[in-house]
Amino acid sequence: MEAPHIIVGTPGRVSDMLNWRYLSPKYIKMFVLDEADEMLSHRFKDQICDIFQMLNSNTQVVLLSATIPSDVLEVTKKFMRDPIRILVKKEELTLKGIHQLYINEDWLTQKMHAQDFIVSAMHGDMDQKEQDVVMKEYRSGSSRVLITTDLLPRGIDVQQLSLVINYDLPTNRENYMHRIGRGGQFSHKVVAINMVTEDKRTLQDIEIFYNTSTEEMPLNVADLI
Repeated sequence: MEAPHIIVGTPGRVSDMLNWRYLSPKYIKMFVLDEADEMLSHRFKDQICDIFQMLNSNTQVVLLSATIPSDVLEVTKKFMRDPIRILVKKEELTLKGIHQLYINEDWLTQKMHAQDFIVSAMHGDMDQKEQDVVMKEYRSGSSRVLITTDLLPRGIDVQQLSLVINYDLPTNRENYMHRIGRGGQFSHKVVAINMVTEDKRTLQDIEIFYNTSTEEMPLNVADLI
């Protein structure tokens, strides 16, 4: 089998392949880190730094980043020699022509109430006492639906939870497990519905990480719940 010219992998997998000697640093001519600002601001930072330390000094390093936070600058100073920056001028970064919308959580809750859904909502503007009241209602069953922002990224400890809908997948894979995995701890069936774009990159990364698979939602989801 001919050796590949390009290898694409997550930081953890690339680090493992180097440590297991399935990849040899001496043959790596170029290392490209995409979405560097995102990668270096989360738990991948240590893995990426380990990879950099294993590379040969003559390996070309390319960082692609939407922003240049301190984490990215730190890496450029530590692992890159005389780096050249290619920047997009601020005036070329524009949202002109993009129709941007948002939905208010309280508004959505009110609209669902108007349709006779028993709904509670939780968001960051609430103090701890208000949040505790909402969670008490939901745990007791007096509220059947809980709408929340990423205020609860690590999931909720509610035994009767049977359905989780992710309108936006978390970028942190551990948080995905916490969001949907709590109900499964109580040995009953839980359905998780994820709304994804066509490329499904984040979902595929989660599937690989947890060695699991997700199915496309059927037309009739009632039988699953």
